[in-house]
Amino acid sequence: MRHPLILGTAALALSLAASTVPAETHGFNFSSDPCKYEYSTPYDVDVTASGLSFHRASGTPAKVFLHDGALRVDGKDIAVSRADADALRRYEDGVRRLMPQVAEIAREATQLGFSAMTTVTLTFADGDQRAGMLEKLKRKQAQALREIDEGVGAGHWSSDRMTETLAGSISDSVGELVGSVTSSAVTAALSGDSSKVAALQARAEALDKTLDREMDKRSHALEAKTQKICPQIDELAAVQRGWGIRLGDGKPLELLTIKPKENKGDDEGAHKKVASS
Repeated sequence: MRHPLILGTAALALSLAASTVPAETHGFNFSSDPCKYEYSTPYDVDVTASGLSFHRASGTPAKVFLHDGALRVDGKDIAVSRADADALRRYEDGVRRLMPQVAEIAREATQLGFSAMTTVTLTFADGDQRAGMLEKLKRKQAQALREIDEGVGAGHWSSDRMTETLAGSISDSVGELVGSVTSSAVTAALSGDSSKVAALQARAEALDKTLDREMDKRSHALEAKTQKICPQIDELAAVQRGWGIRLGDGKPLELLTIKPKENKGDDEGAHKKVASS
């Protein structure tokens, strides 16, 4: 009767390890409480000394480049007013400040996820299996951090790449941990040795408490850093809403997608709020 409890508690511990990557990293999508709206971008972004490049595989425009108030869309220079040139400068400065902070959050999220998985491994794996799994986790963490440094850390934002680096590397490792923990629980259950079952049960219960406490503290600190980004994105959104830049079809230039938050009031009222702001 206790065997399902063992597996259930172990699964809970693994879910804690798997859930340490904040949702905001799964694509550029910020909707934390401090943010005025929900934000995303359809573009990959390159931040270099020569300017900001926004590009995407599908959609129009496909390429937008801006630097020091100058604007180029799909290879064509776009004339802008003095006020819009100033707005573009402020937008560029805001993105430049934002990118290193996103990289820092990505690094900490990765370290948090792998730290949780290391704790799970130390709790359930034994002997050579433990050493092998810890070494593999160490290699995967180093690879994920290297990809972050070479990507957003170097000024190159790609939503797909970030999702693959953070969610992909951690989910692969969690899959291996699930197999290890399940194997340990089944082996203990089938052995008929009550002491092994009790020992595994004790590990699971201890892990449930210690990991939850440790991850709570660190994830709250990470969430606080994420929330500090919101006012900066709010400012970018305000700059974008304020410029008068129009594309060839008359539509405004939108590098940042701004949507009203759901779950607070009716959607129609929220849309009206955005339109009137």
